[in-house]
Amino acid sequence: MTELQAHTGARPCGGRCGSKPPFDFTMAFQPVVDVRERRIYAYEALVRGPAGEGAGTVLAQVTDENRYAFDQACRVRAIELAARLGLDRRLNINFLPNAVYHPEACLQVTLAAAAEHGFPRDLITFEFTEDEHIIDRRHLRSIVDTYRRHGFMTALDDFGAGYAGLSLLADFQTDVLKIDRMLITGIQADPSRQAVVAGVLLIAERLGMSVVAEGVETAEEACHLLGMGVHRFQGFFFARPQIETLCPDSAIQWDLVCR
Repeated sequence: MTELQAHTGARPCGGRCGSKPPFDFTMAFQPVVDVRERRIYAYEALVRGPAGEGAGTVLAQVTDENRYAFDQACRVRAIELAARLGLDRRLNINFLPNAVYHPEACLQVTLAAAAEHGFPRDLITFEFTEDEHIIDRRHLRSIVDTYRRHGFMTALDDFGAGYAGLSLLADFQTDVLKIDRMLITGIQADPSRQAVVAGVLLIAERLGMSVVAEGVETAEEACHLLGMGVHRFQGFFFARPQIETLCPDSAIQWDLVCR
């Protein structure tokens, strides 16, 4: 789940795309697990303070003046750390659609970071959140198309909790659809949530999008979702974010799901 969603705006990035924000931060990595394959499929990079402070401490320092620099620096920091830690799975990086005015120009810093640190661009997935108010959908589609041309995957995060809903999927599709925890919590005992998620899964299948269930916190939730056909999960039940560390496959308690 993205932790940048509260910070929007739409001004040209201009020459500031490669500058640095006037504050320090680092990244924590949370696994996205594939229960069917019993392996970690990806790691999402989540912003944290330099001493492990929560995301809110960092995001409180983001302003209209440093928003673009922060967005760019998050990408670079995530790639730098992933390469240093030897990550060989997908790396999920959040981005702010409303902070990217010229997609091709503002992507150059990401491309340069991947090349400098030897991290394969085809292992990078860019996430944006449906909870963020998308100002211009045509512009967002241009961003997604540009990222795909450069070999990146894209994901729609927090689906079901935001502004756009199904109409955004009707306009264009990302590679991955991440279902928000608001639809996941207690799903095993909630027929309404079960019906909604079943509908989302059918839509995703027909649109050729893979699905991740977010915010999974209990074995019962994971087991029920697995029975519905979901096999990729992210949430505290499997692993919490770890500062500048990658949780190994062996740390996931696979046998607790539907034991």
